[in-house]
Amino acid sequence: MVNNVATFFVASWIATRGGDWFATRGTTESIGTKLFSISGDCQHPGIYEFPFGLTIRELLDACGATETRAVQVTGPAGNLVLEDSFDRRLCYEDLPAGGSFMIFNKSRSLLDVVQYFSDFFAHESCGFCTPCRVGTSLIRDLVNKAHHGNATRQDYEQLDIIAEVMNSSSRCGLGHTASRPIMQAMQQAPDLFTHQGEKR
Repeated sequence: MVNNVATFFVASWIATRGGDWFATRGTTESIGTKLFSISGDCQHPGIYEFPFGLTIRELLDACGATETRAVQVTGPAGNLVLEDSFDRRLCYEDLPAGGSFMIFNKSRSLLDVVQYFSDFFAHESCGFCTPCRVGTSLIRDLVNKAHHGNATRQDYEQLDIIAEVMNSSSRCGLGHTASRPIMQAMQQAPDLFTHQGEKR
């Protein structure tokens, strides 16, 4: 039984215009269109349908986003993309997108965003397996420590170890991806964790 809204959208295009027409949408490896649920700092949040292959910058222009600092693609477990990478394309051969698209403008603190995501994963862990149950709590505590400007180099080294253990031994996908927001932020915006007292 088909009960996925995105599938109904695709089926309606194929039914009305044909498969050959639909195959001309998108890219060579990402045929067709994609629904995006756009939220956050933009003038026109909502559900959008675009052909695969548009850039992040084009999507931001379409929804009226300005002064954008970063976007989170495919939810908290997805990918953090900073403004220097807004020309990346939303398609399977570049940046796969599950549909969720969160926009953060330059009034936001990215460390606040990371802290929110860390709290979310700690709350959502079912507690069945130790790597996820303990790991998400440790990550949340370390992010809070960084937010208050008290994290040390040893804390960040410990974070790498925790993330590796969670990725390799958690029972389900939540544990495998729960460390992603903090690890991506550390890799792409290391200054967030060296000047915690400033709004960044």
